[in-house]
Amino acid sequence: METAVLAGPATVDRLAGRPVHWYGGPFAAARVAGPLGLALLEPADDWLPGLPEEFTGRRIELTTLSEAWTLTRPAFVKPPADKSLPPAVYPDGSRLPRHGERIGPDTPVLVSDPVTFGTEYRLFVLDGEVVTGSRYARFGRLDPGPLTPGAAAFAGRLLAAAGASLPSAVALDVGPLLDPYDPVARWAVVEANLPWFAHCYAADPARVLDVVLRAAGPAAALRPADRRFVRTAG
Repeated sequence: METAVLAGPATVDRLAGRPVHWYGGPFAAARVAGPLGLALLEPADDWLPGLPEEFTGRRIELTTLSEAWTLTRPAFVKPPADKSLPPAVYPDGSRLPRHGERIGPDTPVLVSDPVTFGTEYRLFVLDGEVVTGSRYARFGRLDPGPLTPGAAAFAGRLLAAAGASLPSAVALDVGPLLDPYDPVARWAVVEANLPWFAHCYAADPARVLDVVLRAAGPAAALRPADRRFVRTAG
């Protein structure tokens, strides 16, 4: 496949009218998706809070930034998909940003109970099946490594229960929760990611590419079941 680096409007003009796939950030994607005829798949903003707690291991709520400003307890706050504000555990809502280039009172955010993942894994999923994946962090620090049977097994249970609520191509982050009061590791979902904006770490790049091509390709090739997952402009 021919590759091209987005260097400006001239690149878009040169590629317009051709079948194009995308790998890159969501803000640049929003500018080029229309001119390039791209259909960019993403999980619904409410996918994670809509899961049963047996898969999340914590309370998660989809709300607005203005509502999160009223928090009086520590909480992990992040945008559902992009990086418009820093994902972090905030002591209370007063510590959340109030102004920014891409944030405002109506900015959607996920608010969850703080938890600690001992190890985190990224799995690339195509048509409801894990095709490749890898460890990417241990105790919050970057540490790529092989995918374990435990991560794959948990992802299999999750996809069997909730796979229909995801695009046909998606990246899932999962891992065991650390609980000093419970010696048995409890697996949980970290988040669902955009494959076209997800690092492959130690996963098989060829299999990752299969997922990326499906998740960010020509709108003319979009599968009917994926239409509800197409990222809207903005």
